[in-house]
Amino acid sequence: MENKSPNLLMKFLALPLVFLLCFCHVSVASTEKKKTYIVHMAKSQMPASFDDHTHWYDSSLKSVSDSAQMLYTYTNVLHGFSTRMTQEEALSMENRPGVVSVLEEVKYELHTTRTPEFLGLDRTADMFPESDSMSDVVIGVLDTGVWPEVRSFEDTGLGPVPSSWRGECESGTNFNSSFCNRKLIGARYFSKGYEAILGPVDESKESKSPRDDDGHGTHTSTTAGGSSVADASLFGYATGTARGMATRARLAVYKVCWIGGCFSTDILAAIDKAIDDNVNVLSMSLGGGGSDYFRDSVAIGAFAAMEKGILVSCSAGNAGPSSFSLSNVAPWITTVGAGTLDREFPAYVSLGNGMNYSGVSLYKGVSLPTKMLPFVYAGNASNSTTGNLCMTDTLIPEKVSGKIVLCDRGVNARVQKGVVVKAAGGAGMILANTAANGEELVADAHLLPATAVGQTSGDKIKSYLFSDANPTATILFEGTKVGIEPSPVVAAFSSRGPNSITPAVLKPDVIAPGVNILAGWSGAVGPTGLASDNRHVEFNIISGTSMSCPHVSGLAALLKGAHPEWSPAAIRSALMTTAYAVYKNGKPIQDTATGKPSTPFDHGAGHVDPVSAHNPGLIYDLDVNDYVGFLCALNYTAIQISTLTRKNFTCDPTVKYSLTNFNYPSFSVPLQSAVLGRGGSGSGSGSGSIGSTVVKYTRTVTNVGASSTYTVSVNLQSESVKVLVEPDTLSFSELNEKKSYTVTFTASSMPSNSFSYGRLEWTDGKHVVGSPIAISWT
Repeated sequence: MENKSPNLLMKFLALPLVFLLCFCHVSVASTEKKKTYIVHMAKSQMPASFDDHTHWYDSSLKSVSDSAQMLYTYTNVLHGFSTRMTQEEALSMENRPGVVSVLEEVKYELHTTRTPEFLGLDRTADMFPESDSMSDVVIGVLDTGVWPEVRSFEDTGLGPVPSSWRGECESGTNFNSSFCNRKLIGARYFSKGYEAILGPVDESKESKSPRDDDGHGTHTSTTAGGSSVADASLFGYATGTARGMATRARLAVYKVCWIGGCFSTDILAAIDKAIDDNVNVLSMSLGGGGSDYFRDSVAIGAFAAMEKGILVSCSAGNAGPSSFSLSNVAPWITTVGAGTLDREFPAYVSLGNGMNYSGVSLYKGVSLPTKMLPFVYAGNASNSTTGNLCMTDTLIPEKVSGKIVLCDRGVNARVQKGVVVKAAGGAGMILANTAANGEELVADAHLLPATAVGQTSGDKIKSYLFSDANPTATILFEGTKVGIEPSPVVAAFSSRGPNSITPAVLKPDVIAPGVNILAGWSGAVGPTGLASDNRHVEFNIISGTSMSCPHVSGLAALLKGAHPEWSPAAIRSALMTTAYAVYKNGKPIQDTATGKPSTPFDHGAGHVDPVSAHNPGLIYDLDVNDYVGFLCALNYTAIQISTLTRKNFTCDPTVKYSLTNFNYPSFSVPLQSAVLGRGGSGSGSGSGSIGSTVVKYTRTVTNVGASSTYTVSVNLQSESVKVLVEPDTLSFSELNEKKSYTVTFTASSMPSNSFSYGRLEWTDGKHVVGSPIAISWT
């Protein structure tokens, strides 16, 4: 699989959690290699002989290992600690009275100007006033750190740091507390988990401090809340005013990602501290994957943050367009996919036969000669069976020198292919997509004249290349072009549903700009992230759901500033129910991967519309009790629930918990296929006539607008499903008044892997409160 970004942006670690509780000393002798574990303790069971839980944790650890030391103790995200133990010691700990769980650490991955205008924020300053409440909102960003010298962190016009802030600006290698100001109000770093596995931070390669030597963290934080910077660009591309989504919000960075990855012990420690510091929004452009919520460190940390009223925004992942490829699907996380802007950076391929094909590039350097150059396919100029991919040392210089080289996309980084071509003496590169990437075009700041083309164009260029005895080509660079239609389209790399953990919860929640995004960058690394790239830029253009996530984080901060009383679920609901899934001409948002209309499994509720989200009319709210009921509906055990809630809780056997009553702003209806015969969805269904299934979903909406009466409409693209909404009107006379309704889906049996999509909308003539519908037969 292609490494879509060459630097640390890609590989991260998802670490499980470990818990322990014990009262007797047991020494476990073993020569086994030690691993990192996170130990969850049942704090309520701490013996009376201990007056401090950390002393109890230490005593419990010493009961199984004389040599083990705690890496971190956790207070908010869980009750417990992380440590290094052998597997035998971990198993011994797991069997001690009072231990909740002991889980081995795993890695998480990082998921990787014009967006304010594209989102309409340039025209709506009056809707998001520069108020004190906006300046009191703090966005916490867990990533690779921060490069504080970027102008996006200037604090001109900002008042004193909010009195509610309890964080710090930590000093370390190449970083001191004076780098923080009234914009960048906090900076911390967490490396104990990383160092426990990979050894001390090599300070000749990266700073043991909050400083960002990678660029990813600076890019995401400035996207979320960077100040306005005029005349920003990358080599003259995307010139304009660069600004974050919430320019008046404060930023706090938590460095958890290093050259060797992002480890869950460090991630949990950072979330734990961010809760103490009193952030309002947490932005995490990283993810692991498909483990149960009680084993997923990001989900565990996000649950604790949610309890404190903190909205957690996470990237959906870059594993698209494959189905079931999502990360961060817990319903208390806002999961963000990626779409395009209406801006491109065209670079055309001109062939010797007179044909031209459009591509994209951010190359800025010495131009190609005005004449056509000899043109060669990398696979025919290589000493390797994988030479078509232009991997290191695979090209034969005598066959590529002075020529344009066509390389196929895949496996190694796109920009790295250009370095290989350049090293072999090639004059330029055309990078052709294969079926895995379709027509997705991502611009790169190549180190030689190069452009990327889609699969269709690539196939036509190859046809010419293979049929002409003396093929020639050149590349024409056209700069920046705006007003591209259609836009947005769903990025091919954006991870897709269905939700592999809980099919009855539709994910992703929304999409936001994530392709070719201009934002701040680290001064320690070039725009490509390659060691050979010695160019230094203040702003860079990169792509990924890592870029779409902080857009939503910043928009959430805007909504929190405008509506301080709103819960995280209310803010997410406002973003979801006002998102759009069709263009202004009424046609559905397209999917780059297929060239066809995208589905709710691709775009969730649709593309965010912050202007409408400011005044959504109605919201679907959720609190901690709702999420606990959700866990009960999943038949989680008391221990599994306590891993997330840190409290002893037993589901009430007299209560019928159901996922169909979970008050989410979307509808995912998983059904059994015809192969399995008639049956329900497994989430609270009953059968109707023979060959059909009846499923009832209950929802409750809260009025956050004026007194009004809403009428429902349902648009479903299937004759196999009938939908009944009762009641079909809802009247509100008071602010915060709640009304409930029921949606009954009557579905015919269908073959496995059949899908039907639609939308349910409530409207009072002013507001449109929309919910996507995704029905699947599996």
